[in-house]
Amino acid sequence: MRVDVLTLFPGMFAGPLDESIIKRAREAGLLNLQIHNLRAYAHDRHKTVDDRPFGGGPGMLLKPEPLFEAIEDLAGETARVVLLSPSGRGFSQAVARELAGFEHLLLVTGHYEGFDERVRAELADDEISIGDYVLTNGALPAMVVIDAVTRLLPGALGDDQSALDESFSHDMLEFPQYTRPAEFRGLKVPEILLSGNHAEIARWRAEQARLRTTERRPDLLEQRKMSESDSAE
Repeated sequence: MRVDVLTLFPGMFAGPLDESIIKRAREAGLLNLQIHNLRAYAHDRHKTVDDRPFGGGPGMLLKPEPLFEAIEDLAGETARVVLLSPSGRGFSQAVARELAGFEHLLLVTGHYEGFDERVRAELADDEISIGDYVLTNGALPAMVVIDAVTRLLPGALGDDQSALDESFSHDMLEFPQYTRPAEFRGLKVPEILLSGNHAEIARWRAEQARLRTTERRPDLLEQRKMSESDSAE
């Protein structure tokens, strides 16, 4: 997969994307990741990429000229252009799986008060938000998307099944897990996990996942019910 990132802060990407699974995916040729500075597409003396919004209001907007030139240069005919902004649809594991199916992503990071609307209307294929909170710019959301998508690429994980069995892969939080020793400081691993009865273990894990999801993320269960109801219709 090829991923291009258009940002005002390319230095923020050094480090987080040079470690762990992403590093291995890049070295193995599974991920071709390139970071581009938006200011390289501004041609005035000050490399201006922002201006005040028409109609007044606080803050600045990213100008259309450098964005149009950059996106048209980097996207070519193949890229899915994704804007990272608070106005986008919520990012989830399902969205990560969807994005992992594309051969080329162009992630465009927001800043200031966002994008000139003409960029959204004419160039964007998608718009994504990683949560209902405010960040300084879209660099961190872009890294989150890259991380979540990369680990879904075939061969990126040591065991591809891991990506299928994790939290949110089945609209349910992950069940509790334990490893050796079987007892630590008086805290014991549930006996069922030591029994060797795989059918009973599977039932216990499913029940624990349901209980954990009910306690911490009941919204996921509601989404599942709605999805099942829609399917039944």
